[in-house]
Formats: sequence, structure tokens, C-alpha cells
Amino acid sequence: MDSKQQKDYLWLNLRDLPYFRALLRAVEATFYQDLSLVEPVLDLGCGDGNFASIAFDRKIEAGMDPWRKQLGLAAKTGAYKLVLQADGGKMPFPEDTFNTVISNSVLEHIPDVDMVITETARVLKPGASFIFCVPNQNFTHNLSISRFLERLGWKKLAAGYRKWFNKISRHHHCDSQQVWGERLARNHLIIDQVWDYFSPDALGVLEWGHYFGVPSLVAKRLAGRWILAPTRWNLGWLEKLLRPYYLEPKEQPRGSYSFYVTHKSA
Repeated sequence: MDSKQQKDYLWLNLRDLPYFRALLRAVEATFYQDLSLVEPVLDLGCGDGNFASIAFDRKIEAGMDPWRKQLGLAAKTGAYKLVLQADGGKMPFPEDTFNTVISNSVLEHIPDVDMVITETARVLKPGASFIFCVPNQNFTHNLSISRFLERLGWKKLAAGYRKWFNKISRHHHCDSQQVWGERLARNHLIIDQVWDYFSPDALGVLEWGHYFGVPSLVAKRLAGRWILAPTRWNLGWLEKLLRPYYLEPKEQPRGSYSFYVTHKSA
């Protein structure tokens, strides 16, 4: 655990990802260092495996995602013992298979999220952990441009911007702790810990990164990588700019995201 805590998750993510994604993933990676992931572990919606390869020092037993191309990238990271293509609403596992399921910033993108929660509960052993994070009801309200428009009195334009930004973020759910508590309880999942994180100022940095990140998108399409020069002489100034947001207190009163640690009742 000590070696994990000494890792600089900001730098490890910044050298691989557009800065706005790097900041958020770095913050989330720190949370897992205080949690025990009891084997076997399923990474639900593992994507390209980048997060797991940085956040965890051991191989995860299984990474699952519906997108074949992403799974190919995940396999190359070496972060998983097994990667498989499957829908979260119909998992190819028997009941009571896993002691831990993690899902990092995935569930908000799934229209029928209740079906996925039900399946997650099914494949968890009694007493096993389900750990996930999602944007919450503060997400759109914390967007800097919409707040600026509201200060100008342009409330309809602010509302339109919030709706648009949520759409380009592919969010189907930005729910409160109460909504998630009810959703989880219907599936016999009990919340042990939950906290809101990522302050409005941090979200503003993420928000503007969508616009300033165009060069990274071009690099990805032309060269197959987000960052062409992952060195401190190139990224040092950006690292310094992001560091205060990476180091902000874990819990934020108006945080834009929520982190849940839950377990399946016996």
C-alpha cells in the first residue's frame, strides 16, 4: 500500500491522456488506494484498460466491456488476467462469482442502468463489494460557462448549454445520492461509504479541457496516441497548473461526482 500511495497519479495519467481526463482519473485513482479489492475482481466497463493499468499494482481477474476495439487495447495493457466482450445487462457469469466489482465512470453512460445494477448484484457473492463513481446532480450546475451565463441573466441559454454539455459527455444519469440509494436498495446493495468529490473549480478545468483538448484529438487520430511528447519539458507547466485540483480535499460539499462503496447483503 505504501508504494501505491507514493505514486503520482496525476503525472501517470497526464502523460497518456488529454489533461481533463487525466485530472479526473488521477483523483479517482487515489481513492482506490484506501480500499481493499478482494479477489476475484471484475472491472465492469473496463474500456481500454488505461485506468486499471495505472490505479492497480496487480492484475485484475476480469475486465468486461461491450466494445471490441477497446478490449483489444485493454488486453495490451496487461492489467487483466481475462478480457471479454459482453453487455453489462447480461453478464456471462454464474451467480455469486465475484468478491469485488468496480465500475469507474461508466454507469452514467448506460441508458438502462437498472438492468446493469441487477446483473451486478447477481454476480456478486453475499457480502461482496460493489465500488463505483458517477457524476451527480451537481454536475451540470457546476459548469463554469452556464454559471457565467446565469450571472448575465441568460437563464435559458445557460440551461441550453447544460443540456448540450451533458449530451456531448454522453450522460444518461447525473443522479443524487438519494436516487442511487433507492436504486441500489432495490438490488440488495447497501451503501457503506459515499462522498462527493471534484469541486466546481475542478470541473471548470475539466469543462474547458474539452475545448483546449482539440490538439490531443488530432494527435490521437493521426498518430494513435493522445500525447505526442509525454515529457515534463512539454507537460510540466500543465502539471503545475493541475496540481492544486489534484490535491484538493477528498470530499467536496458541492462536488460534481460521487464515489460509492457498497456491499451485497447476505
